Amino acid sequence: MRGHAHLVAGYVPGSSPLHRMRLGLKATLLFAVAVLALGSPIISTRVGAVVTTLTLLAVMVAHFVAGLGWHRMWRAIRLMLIFLILIAGYQWWQHGPWVAWQVMAAIVATVLASNVLTSTTPVDELLDGLAAVVKPLERFGADPERFSLTVALMLRSIPFVIGAFGDVRDAARARGLERNLLARSLPVVIATVGYARATGEALAARGLGDPEDDDASRP
Repeated sequence: MRGHAHLVAGYVPGSSPLHRMRLGLKATLLFAVAVLALGSPIISTRVGAVVTTLTLLAVMVAHFVAGLGWHRMWRAIRLMLIFLILIAGYQWWQHGPWVAWQVMAAIVATVLASNVLTSTTPVDELLDGLAAVVKPLERFGADPERFSLTVALMLRSIPFVIGAFGDVRDAARARGLERNLLARSLPVVIATVGYARATGEALAARGLGDPEDDDASRP
């Protein structure tokens, strides 16, 4: 199921300026892209469309500067292509072509900018950044390390579940049971529960149990 890992947190090693850029600056640039792209509707329609288009072009340039290539850009767009077509068609019908392009370009620009961030930043660095963001909330009882660990487990689990669905679907099709809901869902549930139990046992073996258990074990 490793083949599905590209769907989440697909870091691409490299030495581009974006790879060397600090995470805080990349996150700030991502926020700026989101503001320019998604906030442009408050401007007049045509001017807003121009701002969104320029933002999208800038993100595409950053995509190639990072050495990610057309295939990775297309893969990110392909995953939401049907959604984009539906949204663009509705906006065209309701508000005309300028707004339709503006909305579609804003979504693509934001998604590609996020893709650049995750593709040029190692997962460990992303998790450390998340922990740093949560750290001020320690005074309210938040645990930055547990938070980053939870995100790491989520990033690892999503490709596993997607891969389990794919494997079970292929196995059911090979047995002529592709229309049998039970044959396509029950093995996924069993595999997911087994994965969760194995992960929990591994965490417990490393002393990463529930907070209440940790407190009880302390003298």
